[in-house]
Amino acid sequence: MSAVVVDAIIIVKWFVEEEGSDEAIKIRDEYINGKIKLIAPELINFEVLNALHYKGLFSEDELGRISEALDAFSIELCSLRGEYAAKTIEVAYKNNITVYDAAYISLAIMKNTYVYTADRKLKNKLGENYSPYVKVI
Repeated sequence: MSAVVVDAIIIVKWFVEEEGSDEAIKIRDEYINGKIKLIAPELINFEVLNALHYKGLFSEDELGRISEALDAFSIELCSLRGEYAAKTIEVAYKNNITVYDAAYISLAIMKNTYVYTADRKLKNKLGENYSPYVKVI
């Protein structure tokens, strides 16, 4: 089973119908059906819940249930330590992007896979050594 990195934008699209939601749900379904393994930086749940909170579409109770659902998905979460932290800083500096975004890309590099995102602007900022690790839905 191959592993792929998912960013917060992809997971938000599991809960909010918007452009790209169909493709994001296909990724989720491949994971549920055991076709792929999902990995992400530890910060992903913070980012997802924050984005959903600021969309203003969910009550406190609903957001709490979404938090429980995120936990139930059991996405493999990676701590920003050691070689992973060093690679994240390198990616951030060499591409002039946030450390948050770099954490997803560096994880894909280290796991020799790619990160799914809907952030086309991010991919366009990346140098040629980094952009192959990003797939935009």
